[in-house]
Amino acid sequence: MKARILIAEDDPNIRLGLVATLESDGYAVTAAADGAQALKLFPQQKFDLVLLDIMMPRQSGYDVCRELRARGVRVPVLFLTAKGEEIDKVVGLKLGADDYVTKPFGVHELLARIEALLRRSKTVAQENAPVAEALPAEFRLGGATIDRRRFTATIDGRPVALTARELKLAEVFAQHPGEVLTRDALLNAVWGVDYLGTTRTLDQHVAQLRKKIEADGAIASPIATVHGVGYRYDG
Repeated sequence: MKARILIAEDDPNIRLGLVATLESDGYAVTAAADGAQALKLFPQQKFDLVLLDIMMPRQSGYDVCRELRARGVRVPVLFLTAKGEEIDKVVGLKLGADDYVTKPFGVHELLARIEALLRRSKTVAQENAPVAEALPAEFRLGGATIDRRRFTATIDGRPVALTARELKLAEVFAQHPGEVLTRDALLNAVWGVDYLGTTRTLDQHVAQLRKKIEADGAIASPIATVHGVGYRYDG
């Protein structure tokens, strides 16, 4: 069965090129001219991946990603961005995106990233199986209570939403207290062995998770950086 991909891109030439490229590679593609149209299309059929341009009229790619995650939609989101500034990528990842490609991009790179995201999404249940057996529905991490069913971290009575990647990171750290986990090991556990991105993505997610599990006034983070290696949870 063909994987179904929703594309939201306001530039008609790029949109048509993406549709042609993905269809020729065997995907079933639906295209939207802006973010608002994409959000209207999404409930009408099941999609396996969403490809979002960031800068679009009416509703940006950021808006679409934020809304999908707020609805509880967990399909992979891949951002297309013409911007090279790191802050834009950080914003996208914080909103729950899984990866990004900076324009101009090569067709082979785009197809490889899509394939890797789809492969990981299909195996997420198997990847999570050991965690599901080892951890209860709620567990402690740092000063927070993590609720795996609601994707939240609650500290001082205030729940904060977790992205799927942040939750997976929290689970891995909770399973290995006191152990030094290399960046490669964490990337494999959370993003999958086919991940094509850089370790900066991991570092950004760890930084966001730290903010969500640290009590006000905490002197040190329970997730320590082991320079040149990775991270260690000292909770």
